Amino acid sequence: MAKAKPAKTAKKPAKSKGKKKPALWRRLLRWTGMTIVGVCVFLLLFVGMFRFVNPPINYYQAAEWVRHGEFRRDWVPLERMSRHLPLSAAAAEDAKFCDHYGFDFDAIQEALEGGARRGASTISQQVSKNVFLWQGRSWVRKGLEAGFTVLIEGLWGKRRIMEVYLNVAEFDTGVFGVEAAAQHYFGMAAADLGPQRSSALMAVLPNPKDRSASQPTAGLQRRARSIAAGARTLEAEGRAACFRFG
Repeated sequence: MAKAKPAKTAKKPAKSKGKKKPALWRRLLRWTGMTIVGVCVFLLLFVGMFRFVNPPINYYQAAEWVRHGEFRRDWVPLERMSRHLPLSAAAAEDAKFCDHYGFDFDAIQEALEGGARRGASTISQQVSKNVFLWQGRSWVRKGLEAGFTVLIEGLWGKRRIMEVYLNVAEFDTGVFGVEAAAQHYFGMAAADLGPQRSSALMAVLPNPKDRSASQPTAGLQRRARSIAAGARTLEAEGRAACFRFG
């Protein structure tokens, strides 16, 4: 009788040599994705917090405090300011404030065509720079400014952006915000400023160290009158509804 041949032992499949590399890449991609999500969540919470919490002293203010030994800022809510102040601020710095979502692309185009001799920053962009960043003209800072502008437009709303702007803008050396500026120039509270003094205060922007609201030059007086007229127009045309109160 013929002997039965022993059954062949099935060979174990050879281990794939390329398994570890895809697993490593998958872990790396997962870690990268989680890091990006974590950073986004942190930024949303961090920026969103300042819708309800007033921003602390910023980098520029601290530097000016150290340089000049003086720092004045008295935070005041928008509803406790003269209504002429936000109107004058919009007329002076950003007449399309209620119409855009953080960027005035027409002004940007005009600035580019004019060789960047004209400013194109909106109030929202200025708040982003003043609260979260530093002074300067680098592309890195401008890129970060754009990102923060999108965040505050989405998380804060126009009224809060205007309120923060009026409380952090510089009006003289070491003088920040409309309350400190009103006391500094006119010896009165921001709530008591009329249209003329409100427009005179905004006329010192964007060069407050070279201009005075209480001792204006003839040129500054003309600018203040132009701002006052612009503020009346904004109000009459209903283009201030996004930050008006009362």
